[in-house]
Amino acid sequence: MHPAFSVVFFTTATGAGYGLLALLGVLGGLGFIPADFWLGLVGVALALGLIVAGLLSSTGHLGRTERAWRAFSQWRSSWLSREGVASVATFIPAGLFGIGWVFFGKGGGWVAVAGLLAAAGAVVTVCTTGMIYASLKPIAQWHSRYTLPAYFIFAGMTGDVLLNALLQGFAMGSAAVLTGAILATFAGWTWKIATWRYNDQLAIPTTGNTATGLAGGTVRSIEWPHTEENYLLKEMGFRIARKHSAKLRRITQVLAFIAPIVLLILVFMAPWPLTAVASVLAAISQFAGMLVERWLFFAEAKHTVTLYYGRE
Repeated sequence: MHPAFSVVFFTTATGAGYGLLALLGVLGGLGFIPADFWLGLVGVALALGLIVAGLLSSTGHLGRTERAWRAFSQWRSSWLSREGVASVATFIPAGLFGIGWVFFGKGGGWVAVAGLLAAAGAVVTVCTTGMIYASLKPIAQWHSRYTLPAYFIFAGMTGDVLLNALLQGFAMGSAAVLTGAILATFAGWTWKIATWRYNDQLAIPTTGNTATGLAGGTVRSIEWPHTEENYLLKEMGFRIARKHSAKLRRITQVLAFIAPIVLLILVFMAPWPLTAVASVLAAISQFAGMLVERWLFFAEAKHTVTLYYGRE
């Protein structure tokens, strides 16, 4: 698949934003994180800012951006439409939680209810985003048991690392949040490796023979159906060299998982403000690594429509 940067940034930014929003809604609403004005303002603004930036970026991949609103009307059958509805609906409890927790300095009561609803909305939205890709049967690399859990794991991982950076930046570090960030990053690393191994060993059942129903011999295309590259080839016929794929996988592991884990472990041993610097660097490194990971997610996917053009 063609890895358009707008969609790569969208899945990375919204995942981190919803992960952070969910953690703030639960921990802040229930009083595990103090209702500090500047911490709350920066935290909520960062979460909602990433979400909005990601959603706006996704419209850049549409042929007619002025018609983006029509996607909301297909919620009965389209995961993309359900994602749009869920993302907008989540802003209502998120806004109420932000008002109560940040500006009124309250936790518990209706603020906790709003925070929990915002967290639930974030989880539902991440689910719908993951299902956009997991439901696509023509792309075997996505239509697997690994895709949807990856969206939850990566959202929780990036959100937790961001939350730790916020708490450390305001000298309110939490050992529980820091430990959770390390464990979540390790879980994401493990899941990504397992996904790559599964995809590398994946046997695509559809071939030129099965598509045409012709048995015996090997069906091959001797002439393309047209003379110029079309939308299908541009969007679904993208190919990446194996050596480039291997290199980008190593970059992903270093930036998204290894470097953040090392930096977060150092936080346990360093004094403040070095803990804040290490935590922020971990968040930046992980976000950059996840951009590479998302690029590979699209670039390594193979759509069965390419069989029509003689590609196995």
